[in-house]
Amino acid sequence: MKQILPAPVVMIVTIQMLTMILIPGFQKSYAQTLTQKLAKAFAQFEQDPQLKYAISSLYVTESASGRVIFAGKATTGLAPASTQKLITSTAALDVLGKDFRFTTYFALEGNTLYIFPSGDPTLGSERWENTKAAALFERITTWLKAQDARIDTLIIIKNNWASQDIPDGWVWQDIGNYYGAAAAPLNWRENQFDLLLQSGKQPGDPVRIMETDPQLYEYQLVSEAYSAAKGSGDNAYIYFPLTGKAGSVKGTIPVNETAFVISGALPSGVRQFTGELSRKLITAGLSDSLIIRKSPKERSFGEFKNIHVEKSPSLDSIVYWFNKKSINLYGEALLKAIGLKEAASASTDTGVSRIRRFWRHKGVDENEINIVDGSGLSPLNRVTTHSEVQVLAYAQKQPWFPVLLNSLPVYNGIKMKS
Repeated sequence: MKQILPAPVVMIVTIQMLTMILIPGFQKSYAQTLTQKLAKAFAQFEQDPQLKYAISSLYVTESASGRVIFAGKATTGLAPASTQKLITSTAALDVLGKDFRFTTYFALEGNTLYIFPSGDPTLGSERWENTKAAALFERITTWLKAQDARIDTLIIIKNNWASQDIPDGWVWQDIGNYYGAAAAPLNWRENQFDLLLQSGKQPGDPVRIMETDPQLYEYQLVSEAYSAAKGSGDNAYIYFPLTGKAGSVKGTIPVNETAFVISGALPSGVRQFTGELSRKLITAGLSDSLIIRKSPKERSFGEFKNIHVEKSPSLDSIVYWFNKKSINLYGEALLKAIGLKEAASASTDTGVSRIRRFWRHKGVDENEINIVDGSGLSPLNRVTTHSEVQVLAYAQKQPWFPVLLNSLPVYNGIKMKS
C-alpha cells in the first residue's frame, strides 16, 4: 500500500547505521581516503536533478571511537519520515524496557462491564495469535460465563488520557488512511480496515464500494473516486470528517478492477470494538443489548474484585513490527506510554517532551530532535543526521541493541531504516 511522504524535503536515510556496523575501525590514511570518497559522492548526489529544490544531509562516524568520517550539513534539520521511528524505538526500549507489556483490565460490577484501556496498539491485531479478535473475545466471554454475568452496560475508563488522539501537524490527506491511524486509549485491529472497490471499464467511470473488512459500526462511506488508465496504481484516499459519521473515497484506481483493496484508518477504534463486543456478548447469551456510558467519575481497577486481564506482546516484539512494517500507530502508542510512565499523562505533547528530555540527558541537543509525533508522519518534524547518529551510537552500547537491530528492514542485504 502507498505511504505519502512530505515533499519537497528529502527523506533522511540512516546510512549512519550502515557505517556503524561496517566500519568498526581503520587506519588514519584509509579514513582520509574514505572521507574524500564520501565528500565526492555527496557532492555528486547533491547535483542530482531530483534534488534541485531539496535539502540533503549526511553524517558518518566510526562506531568504535565516534570519530567523524564525514559531515555534510549534519546539523540541518530535515523531515525524518520513518527514520524517526529509531528515536522513538530506542527511547521506548530504554524507558519502558524490552519486556514491557501494555495491560488492559476488564472489571465486572453487577451488570456493568468496565474497561480500563492502556493504549495497547496490539488489541485485535492479526500479527500475533494471542491478540487476534476471535481469541480475545473467546477469553472475555469465557470469563463472563464463569461469573454467570448478564451485561447491559459498558463503561470505558480513560484515566490520564488526553481528549485528542490525533497529533498536531498531521495532514488531512493522511488521517483517513491506514498509515494515519492515531493512538487512542483503546485501539482495535490496529485502528485499520480494508475497503474493497470495483472500478469501471473505461477511464472516468465511477468506482463502486463493494464492502469493508471488518464491517464498520456507526460509520458509512460513499465513493467519489473514478477509474483511471490500466497500470495507474492506487491513487485513492479515504477522508473521514472528525465529527461526522460519513466519509468519502476520492481519487482513482485502475480500470477493470473487481476487488481492489485500499486500507483506511478506523474513525473510532473504540466504537468498532464496542460494536463487535456487543454482537459477541449477545451471540454468547451474555447480553440482550449493550448501552455505552461515560463514567461519572474516575475509577481504578483496584476497586474491583472481579477482574480479567489482557496483556500485549512484549515490547521487543512490538518494536520488531513497528520498524519492520513501519506501523505509525505503534509509534504514537509508545510515545504516549512513555508520557504515561514518566509524567502520568498519556498525551502526544507529554510524550514528545519526555522523549526530547530523555535524549537531552543522554547528551543529544534536544533542538536537533524537534518532533511533534512518535512515528515521523508529520511534515513538521525536524531532525538532524548528527542527532540520529548519536541516538544509534547510544543504542549500540545497550544490552537491548540486538532487539533494535533485529527490527530493522533489510535492503540489498543491509539492515537500515528509511
